[in-house]
Amino acid sequence: MTTKITSKERVLKALEHLQPDRTPCNYLGTPEADEKLKNHFQTNDMDVVLEKLGVDLRVIKPIYVGPKLRNWEDGRFENFWGQVRKPIKNEAGIYNESVEFPYAEFTSSGDVAKFRWPTHDWFDCSSLAGQCDKYADYAIVCGSPGNMDLINGTAYGMGVENVLLGIGLEDPVVHACMEKRFQCCYDISQKVLQAAQGKVDIFWIGDDYGTQNGLLISPQKWRELFFDKLKAMCDLGHAYGTKVMLHSCGSTRSIWPDLIAAGVDIYDTVQPEAANMDPVRLKKEFGDRICFHGAISTQKTLPFGSVKDVLDEVNLRIETVGKDGGYIIAPSHNIQPDTPLENILAMYKENHDNN
Repeated sequence: MTTKITSKERVLKALEHLQPDRTPCNYLGTPEADEKLKNHFQTNDMDVVLEKLGVDLRVIKPIYVGPKLRNWEDGRFENFWGQVRKPIKNEAGIYNESVEFPYAEFTSSGDVAKFRWPTHDWFDCSSLAGQCDKYADYAIVCGSPGNMDLINGTAYGMGVENVLLGIGLEDPVVHACMEKRFQCCYDISQKVLQAAQGKVDIFWIGDDYGTQNGLLISPQKWRELFFDKLKAMCDLGHAYGTKVMLHSCGSTRSIWPDLIAAGVDIYDTVQPEAANMDPVRLKKEFGDRICFHGAISTQKTLPFGSVKDVLDEVNLRIETVGKDGGYIIAPSHNIQPDTPLENILAMYKENHDNN
């Protein structure tokens, strides 16, 4: 009698570049996509949705217990980074955009040091081991794309233009903000990983290095500013026995050898429309050294394709990127609000039916 493989075993086998019983899958969605699925499955519990979709990963989180965060009647809210954001409606849905930029007021590194940055004491990690036990049959993930996120995360408090100009001009204030954010994320992550007692399988970090056509900055400047920090986060994850998954949007092919050298085990999201990011080519070039997460288009196929287009793309990814393991099938970013429900369901059903 064949013993049924668990989701955890399926994911871990794929991450060892071995062919599992089927390609493991993950779900990423906007709140609107989440609600669409909850309504379809007649539940208020995302765990039920993930189970219905056959998702093989589960994310654990500490509980925020830090200083009270401000909220305003017009919808503005403060996050623990001291940034103020507000839900802004666009043509497809709602995103929380920055509406105030407290870091832009810094004039010196001393101003950065005096700001109230989050500490690991603001997070209660006592429930994490229990969360891991609850999801023992699944691959357990801690972290998020915002964990590190030195460019975006700083821009939310300072403005994108100020951060990119600061990088180019080597502004000590921008560098100090990124350094402070890095240290906060490192310290909080270390506390989380320690509290999880070795039960985490994937440590998720992020930083958007790419645009649709190439890197935001030169490869040389990237290595100067970000390589050591990325390596430190990878070393931290490896010290606790996890695989490290890096999220980055856009075209980053030119630094993939560096990402691998820094210790990245899994690349998220593999955006197929970005320049030089064809998943098949990346698999051929790097598939023996790094795993893939994503690659189902949220820019074209899922929102604008037919069900057949979705099925064809899922099958192509399984047959090419998923060959010999090394792949977790997932949307290339959060599934957007204007994505038809039938396309979402088709993606997950086809992944199961194909294998």
